[in-house]
Amino acid sequence: MNGRESRKENDLFFTCSLIEYIARKTLNRRADTVDMLGRASIKKIYDLADIYHSDNIDRVSDDFIESAHITRGSFDNVSATRYAVPSHWDIGKVYKRLILGIAREKNMNVIDALFAAYHSFVSEKIDDYNSSFYYDAPQNILNAFLYNEIEG
Repeated sequence: MNGRESRKENDLFFTCSLIEYIARKTLNRRADTVDMLGRASIKKIYDLADIYHSDNIDRVSDDFIESAHITRGSFDNVSATRYAVPSHWDIGKVYKRLILGIAREKNMNVIDALFAAYHSFVSEKIDDYNSSFYYDAPQNILNAFLYNEIEG
């Protein structure tokens, strides 16, 4: 434990933030970005996050976009936002918390939980920056995933 959270939690935060960054850069849905990156690349990002985090995120993202042959999509949730756009770091934190909750509650490893999170209906709700869902309480976001419904 170095700092406020464990090193692996910080690695997951970086992994999710990089996924968000790549998805915005290539105009792809987050689940599509995860699929195009694939398990091996995501595991590599997660395992080497402390090294990648020290590098320029544009260069790191370009390397993964090129190596995974990620094509340009048409999903532009940033331009569609009428209010303040959360940063890729903000959204990375939302996904990190969700993934850790899924891993804990479903007794899954982090990579499997990551794929489950990004392929759930909750991911679409998080990516709607015109709603308030992405900054809802972490437990409410996790509950939406676990119970397949949004409270309220």
